[in-house]
Amino acid sequence: MNQWQIGDVKITRIVEMEVAGGTKFILPDATREASLEYGWMAPHFMDAEGNLIMSIHALIVDTGDRRIIVDTCIGNDKERNIPTWSHLQTSFLQDLEAAGYPRESIDTVMCTHLHVDHVGWNTMLVDGEWVPTFPNARYLMAEKEWTYWDANEDESTYGPVLADSVRPVVDAGVVDLVSETHEICPGVCLVPTPGHTPGHVSVHITSNGEEALITGDCIHHPVQMSRTDWCSSADYDQEQGQVTREGLLEKYVDEDVLIIGTHFATPTAGHVRNLHGGGYWLDVG
Repeated sequence: MNQWQIGDVKITRIVEMEVAGGTKFILPDATREASLEYGWMAPHFMDAEGNLIMSIHALIVDTGDRRIIVDTCIGNDKERNIPTWSHLQTSFLQDLEAAGYPRESIDTVMCTHLHVDHVGWNTMLVDGEWVPTFPNARYLMAEKEWTYWDANEDESTYGPVLADSVRPVVDAGVVDLVSETHEICPGVCLVPTPGHTPGHVSVHITSNGEEALITGDCIHHPVQMSRTDWCSSADYDQEQGQVTREGLLEKYVDEDVLIIGTHFATPTAGHVRNLHGGGYWLDVG
């Protein structure tokens, strides 16, 4: 678990899994040999052999008045086409409670997008039915994102993601479809970061003059700061994704804005800096 304080806002990371070497299908250009050229990533984001390290986690944004969970990982009991993601039995909910956030205390679920590893704990299996995991929460998703997936459901890649993790909360009447610039509450708003998916958003937090940005998947791994042209195989529009990534990095380089990666391994957050020779890197010092 990592924790950061942004003014009066506390952000807490709850890890579902963190692994090395499983990223080639997500970032096919990030071979061991190519990755080793970016030594700044070791030891946090790359091991000694050049295997990238990635994390799947949720982030709790606690403003004092609101408890917002940003993205809900893979989830337990889900049938998935990736064997290591299928029928998980993790301690995610217990870890959430141990961090001070029992599921009943969450009032908002924010999905940056509707991919498999961002919506799983939207629901949980109870007596054979998928029910909302967070019974007192409104579930927020960009209207453009939901409209696209509702019309383009594809179970062949990952499994019945919408059927078990998205449609049940829609059917339960707990979903609010919002714009990509929606203000969740004072100091917490969405930023459009399209490309990975049509309605992908990041989450901007500001409090008492301090700022942070939760990336979502517009940047899967810090290596994409140095190699903005390394696009994810899961990107809906790789060209747009690269444009979004480059614009974001240019905006935040050398700024005092904490960048919190939705898949960045421990320590997960840092500041964008210029890299000697071109590109950027993530300074976690």
